[in-house]
Amino acid sequence: MTRDDFRRRADLVRQIPLEVVLTSWDAVRDRGDKSRWQTPRGPLSVTGTKFFSWHHSQGGGGAIDLVMHLGGWDASQAIGWLERHLGHQVAGSNPNVGTKTDADPAACSDSPSGFASSSRDSVPPGHEHAGPPTRRGPRLQLHLPTASLTHLPRVRRYLIQQRGLSATILAPLIDAAKLYADARGNAVFVMLAGKPNRPIGAELRGTGHRVWRGLAAGTRKNAGFFWIGDPASPQIVLCESAIDAISCFQLHTPGPDARLPTACLCISTAGVRPDAPWLDPLLARGYQIYCGFDADEPGETASRQMIARHPSIQRLRPSRHDWNDVLIARNS
Repeated sequence: MTRDDFRRRADLVRQIPLEVVLTSWDAVRDRGDKSRWQTPRGPLSVTGTKFFSWHHSQGGGGAIDLVMHLGGWDASQAIGWLERHLGHQVAGSNPNVGTKTDADPAACSDSPSGFASSSRDSVPPGHEHAGPPTRRGPRLQLHLPTASLTHLPRVRRYLIQQRGLSATILAPLIDAAKLYADARGNAVFVMLAGKPNRPIGAELRGTGHRVWRGLAAGTRKNAGFFWIGDPASPQIVLCESAIDAISCFQLHTPGPDARLPTACLCISTAGVRPDAPWLDPLLARGYQIYCGFDADEPGETASRQMIARHPSIQRLRPSRHDWNDVLIARNS
């Protein structure tokens, strides 16, 4: 491709309205301030063709700069994404619309493996999935929230006092940086892949009056997961969230009330998913896997779908809506 070709492609997509780009990136416009948008990389202010990121103290102009900021990409990757996903905005004038650029690092994956019983912190990776939210394209760069020791006591109080989690169980997670507080006081549960414990994302849980849940920007939940327990355990329970996984582990610690015969390892699927890519490698290594999804319609439906695809998986239904509800009821 010549420099003139590159300039021509850039000139065509640069004029795509920023609002169109943001909507395609699943950003949400602020109801009270129409110039402000919530994006996976934090709030943006948009004025015409200019934008400014308050979290990153960085701004720019035009669609290419905006996509470079959102994806953490170079200009070639940003232009390629705009052509593939918003080419209809310039259809008829760009012969390259809909074609795939060479600068696309999306095609990569980890080889599936399993837990290594010799290391308590080993995790089996799954196949990586790359791309902006709900779209295929160059990988959205992972941005884990910055840890805040100031807000850690607030997160601990919320998890212990309101969610009934054991301080003894939370302590090693905090020590290993698998659980921490961010600058907004959210609980951050780090999702890992591979024996080096490579972070691939994080589940976020609000701890204020308005409790919410989400994922860190750039999270690739097909590549790994949050987990707790002994990797040498032959039993794995799949749960819908990190808090449920910790609750399930706490409930099934060996004892007279435990429903499983030995210690288990609990994994969060970060939502209701009947067939995550890393599930097959775990089954291939001989783990007895239980589906511990919520006792509601989505959880039951996903459980049936999972067991239909993998008949060796058994249903382990919480006696209340979810495992945290069971834990809270037991503690009351």
